[in-house]
Order: sequence, then structure tokens, then C-alpha cells
Amino acid sequence: MVNGPPGTSTSDGSDRASGGGVSAPELATLKCQVMLCNTYHLHIRPGDELIRDMGGLHRFTNWEKPILTDSGGFQVFSLAKLRRIKEEGVYFSSHVDGRKIFMGPEESMRIQHNLGANIIMAFDECIPSGQSRDYVEESVKRTTRWLVRCKAELEKLKLCAPAALMGINQGGVYGDIRIKHMQEIADLDLPGYAIGGLAVGEEKEDMFRVIETVEPYMPVEKPRYLMGVGTPSDIIEAVYRGIDMFDCVMPTRNARHGTIFTSEGILHAGNARFAKDSEPLDKNCDCPTCKNFSRAYIRHLFKSQEYLAGRLASQHNLYFYNNLMEKIRTAIEAGNYTEFRNEHSEKLRKHYE
Repeated sequence: MVNGPPGTSTSDGSDRASGGGVSAPELATLKCQVMLCNTYHLHIRPGDELIRDMGGLHRFTNWEKPILTDSGGFQVFSLAKLRRIKEEGVYFSSHVDGRKIFMGPEESMRIQHNLGANIIMAFDECIPSGQSRDYVEESVKRTTRWLVRCKAELEKLKLCAPAALMGINQGGVYGDIRIKHMQEIADLDLPGYAIGGLAVGEEKEDMFRVIETVEPYMPVEKPRYLMGVGTPSDIIEAVYRGIDMFDCVMPTRNARHGTIFTSEGILHAGNARFAKDSEPLDKNCDCPTCKNFSRAYIRHLFKSQEYLAGRLASQHNLYFYNNLMEKIRTAIEAGNYTEFRNEHSEKLRKHYE
């Protein structure tokens, strides 16, 4: 599971005022292995060149483990109200101050290199849900051409600092387009591959169908990354279908609104039933929040609109997700993952009674 603190990893820049910030050193105590940092937002402010001059994100945030940066593509296509897609890249206006910005494959690689990332994502077009087949086909062809340019640019930059480039499979919900694209990018022999463009409004069944369609064509010896997913149950189901890595804002975004993931299902911390509940959020959890605070106290913080509420809830949800990944790895190594899936997938989907 890839995690990160608000300010470096929030995908859409929303909801920061509700609190819930977790520092990079604290992520290490929550079993985080990789920190994801947001290329678009950091390019906008404070600026990737400033971060480079400050020693890169590792020193800037005091994080000693690997860092993954997204390409900025998702934010360019989801936040920028005015944008023009050209073969060279994308022209768009900053969502912060409206200034004109251009980002293409080479620019994305240079920005991520300035940030000092260990794992770098290719610049691609994040295709909105419901696009026509013709549009998706042309978009995927352009994304492939952009990936070739990303690889060439990163080869030049890697002379300064090595970083692993991951290609991104696109194609909407069209299985044959997905397969063809996966075959093409697999030929580039990259360090890892991601499935993008899912969890953007399609039905859950379509998401799993796409994973099952693409998985046989993904190199078995390379990491497989499902971008932007998802709930604990989604993760269990995707691992069952061959996925290795995930990232999602859900643990922290939902935490800031009092939605808590537990071993018994989903709990809503603001519910009146917890006003006098002395139990921790999850009796089976060893996170700092569950070790020290009760459901009653967490509910009080949310009702009082204290920033501490989102922070403590975020610590729990991040720990829960990372601990879930640890349990998944243990089950796989023990050869009983199917049993693990059968026991936990449905249970973790339910809302706490």
C-alpha cells in the first residue's frame, strides 16, 4: 500500500481545512513502506525546483523510505478546467491562480526527477468514464507514444539519480484495447506496470473484469499496480486477481469525515451510539489511536469539529490499510489466500452494526 501525508499526496487538493495531517516520520510508525507524493500539486507549490534545491522530497519531508510520484496527469485532466490536449502534451490553467502551464512527458519526468522520486509514473491521459471507443483508441495510442518519450527522457536524467519508471495501461472498459495496449507497453521492458483509468465512475464489476482481462498480459516478474483503488474489500479482491500495489486517498479522506475502517466492518465515528463507548475504534488494532483513545473521545472530537479528530482517525485508517496488506502477504506466503479472502472480503465491506 502506498500512503502519504496531506500536502504531498492528496490527489485532488480538497478537504485540507478539515485537518487530519500525518507527518512523514509518523507514516513509518503506521507501517507505511512507500510514500506517494503528488507531482501536480508540488509543481504548483512550492515548486519542484525549490524542492530539488532543498535536497529533494526525502530531505524536505524527512522520509527515509522509497517515494513514488504520480505523473501529474490525473490532476491535469481532473482539476484543470481549461485544457488542450496536443501531441506534445497538455496546455492547461492552474486551479490555484489560473496561470498557464504546459506539461508533457519530458516535463513530467523532469519534475518527478527534481522531486527525487524512487518510483516514477509515466505521463498518460486519464480517460474519463463513458468515452466512445474511437476516442479511447486514439487516446491510448497517444499515451503509448508519450510513454516512449518518458522512457527516453528518464534515461537521460537517470545519469544523475536512478529511478524506476512504471508504464500505465489504459483503455477504458474496452477489453481488447486494454490487452493490445498492455502487450505494447510490456515490450518496453519497464521496471513495473500499472492499470490506470479505473475507479473513475465505472461499475465495480467492470473494474474487476478489466483487471481479469489485462492480468494475463502483465509481466509476471514485475510489480503490478492498480491506481486509485480502493476499499479494503476492493484490495482483497484485486490481490486475488493478481495485483501487488495500490494507492488511494480513501483512508485519509474518509477518516476526515469520520468513516473508520475496522476488522469488523465500516464504523461511522459520529454516530450517537458511541457517545459513551469506552472501546477503541477497533479492538483488534494496535495503532496509536486505538491504543490511547476511546470511541467516545473520537466522537466528541468530531462533534466539536476539532482538527485532532481527522488526525487520529487518519492514523488509524492508514495503519489498518497497511496492516491489512501485511496480513495479505502472510496469507499468500502461507498458501491460504483464498481462505483469507473468503473470510474477510465481504465482512470488511459491511457497515458496522
